[in-house]
Amino acid sequence: MKRHFDDELEDLKQRILRMGALVEGQIRQALTALVDRDDLVANQVIKNDRQVNTMDVEIDELCLELMALHQPAARDLRFITTAMKISTELERMSDLAENICERAIELHAEPQLKPYIDIPLMAVRAIKMVGEALDAFVRGDSVLARQVLNEDDYVDDLNEQIFRELLSFMIENPQTISRAIRLSFISKYIERIADHATNVAELVVYMVEGKIIRHTIPK
Repeated sequence: MKRHFDDELEDLKQRILRMGALVEGQIRQALTALVDRDDLVANQVIKNDRQVNTMDVEIDELCLELMALHQPAARDLRFITTAMKISTELERMSDLAENICERAIELHAEPQLKPYIDIPLMAVRAIKMVGEALDAFVRGDSVLARQVLNEDDYVDDLNEQIFRELLSFMIENPQTISRAIRLSFISKYIERIADHATNVAELVVYMVEGKIIRHTIPK
């Protein structure tokens, strides 16, 4: 019976990994759609969000089934509840990738406001945080999870820098307002993706150490 339960926990872990890989791909493709001004890629990301939603529901159902059938305790219970919450965080990241693509399609209808430099830097760091948070989950590595928490400030700082730059565009030339606002939205979406990666890392610390650290450490 224990062996069967262990196999089910491994299946749950693999489902989270597959969902995480899909969401990382969603974020990468959203960045590609923006930088390359590619509506086809943007629309594919929007379409793929349904697949992520389906995976989220399936993982939730599996977690509830495991808790009902096996009544896990201690570390196994923390693993299952953490997996359930991580799937929710990943689903929200996919929603944000979809939002980036929606704004990108709108931007493609107008001339490009400026070269994209800081936004890709933000996105690359956010994707790195997502990957590291998922690695920490798979390895049960709270040290790596805590490193992810420390990377969030870099993304926050870039988001503020981008907002100030875009604000200067809008003040100097009102004709840039619609494009600048859309770019500021995209910057904020990426910052939120990094926040969700931070949430995943906090969940991993709880899973490994049994400590709830959200709301207890400075962002």
